[in-house]
Amino acid sequence: MFDFGLRIRQLRESRNMSQEELGRRVGRSKPVISSYENNIKTPPLEVLISISNVFNVSLDYLVGIEKKEALYLNNLNNTQAEIIKLLYQEFTDTGIKAKELSNRQQKLLSMLLVEFLNS
Repeated sequence: MFDFGLRIRQLRESRNMSQEELGRRVGRSKPVISSYENNIKTPPLEVLISISNVFNVSLDYLVGIEKKEALYLNNLNNTQAEIIKLLYQEFTDTGIKAKELSNRQQKLLSMLLVEFLNS
């Protein structure tokens, strides 16, 4: 059976974060974080969302449904977010086997160059 409290504790400790610091970042006290980690209390949805954002994991991962980390784009500008999405498409599209760059690859390279030159 999945141990939700252990998942939070492992995420917190893997980032060298104290219960107090996690509590501060999600708007809860150290004792409340301890009660989550000891499976005494279950956090409400808004706290689950905050915890998943703090650790950059999906809600599914946090509650034991999925074993993948999430990538949040909310701190990127629109161009940077588009570049990340295109990169993801390129690395997950196994059907591309051309000798020349596709239009999508050309667009991605162009966006990368412009973004890095403007940074």
